[in-house]
Parts: sequence; structure tokens; C-alpha cells
Amino acid sequence: MCDVLVIGGNRYFGKRLVDRLIAAGDRVTVLNRGSASPPTGAIHVVADRDDEAALNSALGDRTFDAVVDQVCYTPRQAAIARRVFADGRTRRYVMTSTIEVYEYEDSLVYEDAVVPVREDAVDPRTVPVDLELPWDRAEFRDTHYGEGKRQAEAVFAADADGTESPYTWTSVRVAHVLGGNDDFTGRLDHYATRIRAGAPIAVPTENRPATYIHVEEIADFMLWAVGQDFTGPVNAASHGLLTTEELCAAVAQYIPSGRTVFQNVDVGEISPFSFARSYGMDNSRATELGFTFGHVQEWLPRAIAETLGPDADSGSEKTT
Repeated sequence: MCDVLVIGGNRYFGKRLVDRLIAAGDRVTVLNRGSASPPTGAIHVVADRDDEAALNSALGDRTFDAVVDQVCYTPRQAAIARRVFADGRTRRYVMTSTIEVYEYEDSLVYEDAVVPVREDAVDPRTVPVDLELPWDRAEFRDTHYGEGKRQAEAVFAADADGTESPYTWTSVRVAHVLGGNDDFTGRLDHYATRIRAGAPIAVPTENRPATYIHVEEIADFMLWAVGQDFTGPVNAASHGLLTTEELCAAVAQYIPSGRTVFQNVDVGEISPFSFARSYGMDNSRATELGFTFGHVQEWLPRAIAETLGPDADSGSEKTT
């Protein structure tokens, strides 16, 4: 039995990860601000992860085999966590990161990319960290989401003086997640609503494909990563790329009375899951380390059915 702390884990694949850890016989502690109760069987610790003193006080002298940080969005949060969990408080730290670390100002990683991007395209040991940016402002964090994750990875990878992390550390760079009746993003509903009404779906003139992962698969991946000892970033994505057209075709199969109309735009707001740059991640590192991914085309119909629910064609509200 392992002693695992999950920071966040209140919803979506974080909640599924907690369920999996408990089912595996691990002792699981969920730390959050008290906004939601953890699943039955987990220990609940209430603290604000942005308050270092409160975090230390809430954890007391407890130590953990692994920490899974689902809600680290800024280098300030990473710096606090690095200090709190140093000195033997955990042997492994797993940070949930994002595919968006690969897109940044003046980035050439995805510009006209054909080959899916590998982890070494963004080495956190070389990413500059700026703790003085207004990371405490929600609007700034939202508009600098990829940058916040990138700098958070850099903090865990090495301190400003270049010292190595005090525990085995990995950042899981998660592809776009689909599936589940608790998808809170509303992105698939965006397409369903427009297809149902025959309303225009705004996409870039050069609309590029992306990688995705099912909500259950990323929960499986996180569980697997907790038990491993590899370090550094790792991409988590199902096999295969998916275009907006393919995604909408799958949604349209679930709404036979609808009509799909694309509108190419060069400026202005575009639909979710439509990209002017390719968002393809290479998953070969995780595959070589031993994880087996599914293929996006195999689980896509199930993901759409789960999220849109039985009343998708009628447009009725779902109850979850």
C-alpha cells in the first residue's frame, strides 16, 4: 500500500484518479480548499495551496510515497510546493501539465509542424522563470495558461541555482481530454448546439489537427505514472490525430437531424478544438516506458455519447 496525496482531484480525471488509487488499496489523501468533498475512502485535508504556512500546518509531519499535483498553474505555486515537499516529505512528485506548454510567443514548435512534437522540444531546465509576473490575477493566469505551466515545470526541474529536484519528478503533458458525462468544459456541447441548429462553426482558414485522450485513459495514465520512477516531462496522448472536421462528423452521427456548416475566419474568435497550428504530440516516450495507449478513432464515438447524453438530438438538458 502506498500513501498518496492528491492536490485538487475534485473533478473530471482527477476524481477518477482518486477512485483508482483507492481501488488499488492505496491510502489516499485529497487536499483542497474545501470546495468539494473527496470520494468515499479518501482522507480530506483542507488548505489553500497558495498559502505556504497553512499548507505546512495542514499536512503536519505526514510524509507521502507520492504527490499528484492536479492544480499547479504557476511558478509561484510550484515554488511553494517544492519547499513544502522537500526534506523527505515525498519520494515522487507528479505534476499535471498540458499540451499547451508547446505553444508560446514566437514558438516555432508547432508552426507548420508535420511530425508530432516530442518532449525535448520544451526542456523545463532551460525555461526562464519570472515569479514577479502577476500570477495571482485570474485573468493573467487564464491568458498565460501554457506559460504558467511551462514555468511551473521549470521550478520543479531545477532551482534558480541549478540544484536538482529533491525527489523523482515528472510533468504529465496532457493532450486535449474528451469523454465522460461530467465534462465541465462545454466544448463538445458547443459543436452539438451548432450542428443541431445548422449554425456556422468558426474555424481557421488553415485548420490543423490535434492529439486527444479519453478521460478514462488519462486517469489510467496518471495512476501508472504514480507508480513509475522515470523523471522529466512525458506526453500523454492517444494514438492518432483528429481534425475539427472529423470531430464534427462524429458529433453529427449522434445528431442525425443536424447540419454541419463550417465558416473559415482569419481573425476573431474560433471554435474550441480548432487550431491554426498543429497540436500533435509524440507519445513514444510513454509507450517505450511501458504504457499502452488506445487510438482516438476507437474511443471517439463513446466519448461523444458519454458527454452529449441520450437527449443530444433533441437538445434537452442533461442531468449529471
